[in-house]
Formats: sequence, C-alpha cells, structure tokens
Amino acid sequence: MPSESPVLHTQDARGVVTLTLNRPKAFNALSEAMLEAMQAEIDRVATDETARVVVIAAAGRAFCAGHDLKEMRAQPTLAYQERLFAQCAHMMLSLQRLPVPVIARVHGMATAAGCQLVAMCDLAVAASDAQFAVSGVNLGLFCSTPSVALSRNLGRKQAFEMLVTGEFISAEQAREKGLVNRVAAPDELDTEVERLVASIVAKPAVALAMGKALFYRQLEKTIVEAYDDAGRTMACNMMDAAALEGVQAFIDKRTPGWARNPE
Repeated sequence: MPSESPVLHTQDARGVVTLTLNRPKAFNALSEAMLEAMQAEIDRVATDETARVVVIAAAGRAFCAGHDLKEMRAQPTLAYQERLFAQCAHMMLSLQRLPVPVIARVHGMATAAGCQLVAMCDLAVAASDAQFAVSGVNLGLFCSTPSVALSRNLGRKQAFEMLVTGEFISAEQAREKGLVNRVAAPDELDTEVERLVASIVAKPAVALAMGKALFYRQLEKTIVEAYDDAGRTMACNMMDAAALEGVQAFIDKRTPGWARNPE
C-alpha cells in the first residue's frame, strides 16, 4: 500500500496481520479517513480465512492521540458529532467481533480514543516508556465513549479516576490496572509482541474463534445465562476435529498433530 495511506496492511505467511496507523505527524489521530481505512481493513480481515492474529501498531512517536480535534472543531453540528462517534464505535466493536485475537502494540502515548483503542483490543503489549490517559476532561470534553471500553478493562474506581482527572498513567500502572497484558523495554517491544503472537498461532483457529466470541457474549449475560451459553459452546467445540485430536493426544501422551512450536 502507498505510504500516504492512513492505515498500512501487512500479512506474513502465518496469517499474522499487522495494521499500522499511519498519520505520524498528527500522532495518529483518528481522522474520518483513518476510521474509514481501519474499518475497511477490519472488514477485510473478517472475511480472510487465512488470518490468525491482528496486531494494531502505529508509525511515528505515538500510538494514537485520540480523535482529530481539528476535524471535530471544524464541524460544530450535533449531527456531525453523532455520526463521527457512531463511526468510531462501529470500528471499535468490529475489532471485538473479529474471530481472531487482536493485539495492541503500544509505544509513545495512547490518549482519549487512542486509549479506547488499546482497551478494545483483546490483548495489549506496551513499551515501558508508553503513557496512557483519557484526557478529554482537561478540554471540557468528558471521554464518554472511551469510558465504555475503559470500564470494561479496569476496576470502576480506577477507570473513573482516569476519566475525571485526565492524568497520565505509566505502562507499568496500565499493566497493574489491567489495561495492558505485558510491558517490555522499548527495544524489546517487537520481541514481546512476537512471543504472544507465536503462542496464539500455535493454537487451533476454531477454538480461538469460538472462545473469543463466547468470552465477550458471556460478559453481558447473567451468570446462569453465561454458564448455559458456555456449556453449549464447549460442547460444540468438543465436536471439532482439532479438539478431538488434542484430547486424544493428551490421553496418548503425545503432541497433537496440529501443534506448532510457539518459540
């Protein structure tokens, strides 16, 4: 893809798709064009049966500075603002609905909707010098849409403190609060992302797809409904050839035929 594209797409032989936010001079702010490009790439992955993992990365010095405030200020109508946030919410939810795990590779800063993007990814690995904030409140604009994702990652009081103060937290604080899974030195960030990717692609795609869908469905159900759904999902999963082979391999004390070395 041309370098001026707002989102760059690469895919390796394993099916690892990397989507790179590509507005480095604007700290990868989520312009309308970038939201459209992200949606197109996510939709493309959703129909690609060879895709196994998606990594969301970013060019330049920052992961994502949130919405493009210049664009927002240039369109001071309620209809425009509602359309913009609906477009963004659709893109964020599309990440969660993908049948493959999505990993945020975070460096620099992730603020406002950029922090929301990290929270909406299934997993996140951050450089040790990365910083996170939902700082809209500092401008008089409460980060309402980021609060949806943030409150589903952090404890309520921790999320609310970030939302009402707009203060930055470090990568290590983000890990402790549950916003990211792993923290690595900046020069080890790609290595740590690869460790996570390798572990995922070593597992059967069907199990991961069924499991991811169930994981998010059950969070919105009562505990009784969740167990009912989970039981049906596991029963269907058990009928899959990969699961049958995996269980038989465990019984036989051997490696499953589909297993890959996650080194």
